[in-house]
Amino acid sequence: MLKETAQTTSHILMVRPANFGFNEETASSNAFQSNDNLLSSSEISKLAIAEFDSMVAKLRNVGVDVITVEDTNRPLKPDAIFPNNWVTFHQNATIVTYPMYAPVRRLERRDDIIKGIQERFRVEQKIQLQEYEEIDQYLEGTGSMIIDRPNKLVYACLSARTHPDLLVRFCKLMGYTAVPFHAVDGNSMEIYHTNVMMALGESFVVICMETVQSEIEEEMLRNKFAATGKEIIEITLEQMLNFAGNMLQVSNEKGETFLLMSGRAFESLTDMQIAQISKHTNILSSPIPTIETYGGGSVRCMMAEVFLPLK
Repeated sequence: MLKETAQTTSHILMVRPANFGFNEETASSNAFQSNDNLLSSSEISKLAIAEFDSMVAKLRNVGVDVITVEDTNRPLKPDAIFPNNWVTFHQNATIVTYPMYAPVRRLERRDDIIKGIQERFRVEQKIQLQEYEEIDQYLEGTGSMIIDRPNKLVYACLSARTHPDLLVRFCKLMGYTAVPFHAVDGNSMEIYHTNVMMALGESFVVICMETVQSEIEEEMLRNKFAATGKEIIEITLEQMLNFAGNMLQVSNEKGETFLLMSGRAFESLTDMQIAQISKHTNILSSPIPTIETYGGGSVRCMMAEVFLPLK
């Protein structure tokens, strides 16, 4: 284990999509997905690639090391653009792979991607949790879990994609403490992934507290944030639906930090919220309307952070 545990990294894995599109298998539990049938599948795919390339260029322009991998044409993987759900890379030289709720998404786990990462980074341990798919237990990486690395905490809103027992198992394996809670949207539907209602930075947290209906759980979260020195930046349900919770703080080789968000998320923020965030970090936004509409995920979902030590 490295002496200092970092909350941000300058190394980001992203998967350039080959067949991005609306995924019927995930739509039942993802209220953020929609299919308006206005575009053909090939038009959706082309627009998604253009949005992806623009986002990668913006990240590289500020000095973030983006490791891009091409999605394979076959088998079809409409959500391959969201690698953070199937793999995480940790500072103690560990790689963890995860059980996925939708069978088609299990095809996204690729050994060749992991081998490519191992060429540059040191790996001492691989933990594979995908066997839990056989008993219908799921934990979808940093979609399910918001990890406070320095404080060894894992925040997770429980859902069909985030099983409480598996959350505890991950925490035991990695030396973390689980902070489970419940969150629902305006229609009382479970929030499918924690990272759509919450983003954790080095010194702040962006969160939609409206989704946490238990006063006990809300107080518990506020106490955890206070104890770990995080300024709470609250967003509304409407802002959450505009992906203002789906942000990720990254760093560059100079140690500068950036909170990456979509154009839609940025436009939903108030001047006061922008000022609050700007006290802590730079803001970097990139428009990805096609990816958000048809994929039901935003910029945070598109990035798998690589905390592994360099060789």
